[in-house]
Amino acid sequence: MKRLSIIPLLLLLACGQQQAPGNESSVAEAAPGAGQSAVQDETSERDVVRVAVNSPVHTTLVTALKTAEYVDALSNAGPFTVFAPTNEAFDKLPAGTVENLLKPENKDALRNILEYHVYVGVITEAMVQDGMTLNQVNLDNITLNKKDGKITVNGANVLGVVKASNGVVYVIDAVLLPPEKK
Repeated sequence: MKRLSIIPLLLLLACGQQQAPGNESSVAEAAPGAGQSAVQDETSERDVVRVAVNSPVHTTLVTALKTAEYVDALSNAGPFTVFAPTNEAFDKLPAGTVENLLKPENKDALRNILEYHVYVGVITEAMVQDGMTLNQVNLDNITLNKKDGKITVNGANVLGVVKASNGVVYVIDAVLLPPEKK
């Protein structure tokens, strides 16, 4: 099956954003070619990227999103369900893993891992059922489990859930690693 990615489509959608008349103060002058993430808006609900950017426990994830050039894509309308590993989750990976993934030559591997943390659509806590499978942006599946009100994703614990303007963010305690390709 041919690998499809919605990211380029989302980037194209971001280019078509226009400013409403009389709303000049809510949009800052952006550099030519800047995407949705360059829009300055301090009054609207935060999108999934701004949720991460404003979280002190997601600095590694934000760095990875910037390195992979996915900030604009995830700042768009969505909707997205994002499984956001904490800094401590990244620290659990073998020494040097994060640093290695942030190298320019490993951008494809980094993107694959980040895409494995994103589902297109909104899955609320109430919708989660034990054994539920979701097909992620990288076309691999994750499994959600729910027992006694606690949610896990591929065994990672959900520590909290944050609603965003373009979806929902599940804060998790482990980095989800896509299955090895055969």
